[in-house]
Amino acid sequence: MQGLSEQAGVIVGVANKRSLAWAIAQAASAQGARLALTYQNERLKENVEELAAQLAPAPLLLPCDVSDDTQVAALFEAVGRELGGLDFLVHGAAFAPREALAAPFVETGREAFRVALDVSAYSLVALARAARPLMGTRGGGSILTLTYLGSERVFPNYNVMGVAKAALEASVRYLASDLGPEGIRVNAISAGPVKTLAAAGVSGFSSILGVYRERAPLRRNIDTAEVADAAMFLLGPAGRGVTGEVLMVDAGFSVMGM
Repeated sequence: MQGLSEQAGVIVGVANKRSLAWAIAQAASAQGARLALTYQNERLKENVEELAAQLAPAPLLLPCDVSDDTQVAALFEAVGRELGGLDFLVHGAAFAPREALAAPFVETGREAFRVALDVSAYSLVALARAARPLMGTRGGGSILTLTYLGSERVFPNYNVMGVAKAALEASVRYLASDLGPEGIRVNAISAGPVKTLAAAGVSGFSSILGVYRERAPLRRNIDTAEVADAAMFLLGPAGRGVTGEVLMVDAGFSVMGM
């Protein structure tokens, strides 16, 4: 039996074919999972529909703006009705206003800070809370989010997103403590830089890729399939003893001092 065979999962954050969330969706589908993919709004719906058409069985497609509690509740109501429960949740939502990534961090406005923390960090809490009853019907489950080393170290132009990722990682630990007694595991993958839609908003991203290739022990960048493989471990039975952790998938870059 494959790792996620017949399991039901929700994946939030598929934007286009380069998304880490899309790579995870492909891997989970290949292992036999039944999926629900979300889209933020009508503008992004078409992208998700085109990608979903590549998966079999066809996933559910459901709207969900993670900053709207009503939409979050509606998402999991539909998942419960259509899939009968939930085994895993992948949180790949992140956003900061462009001006907050372009200007120095000290100039971050109050509203930009609020939006970045709400969409990129609090949304994990909201989704986990809504997923909890559905996972309870299965005797537990696994929640996975995506983070980056900018939570711990300063990267050029990452700014408020680094602060949001730090809050996200702290949320992973607190959620793991709260939900562990119910058999629900909560983890994060800290991926090395990958050319995603989100990365396109970070000025100088190409130079970051170059530094990783030069200094990481493996002397290369990672690809989305490597992140997806790590996700299968954390979501599936092989990772059943792991919770509250941030798994580095970065070709070893994070262990280097210089």
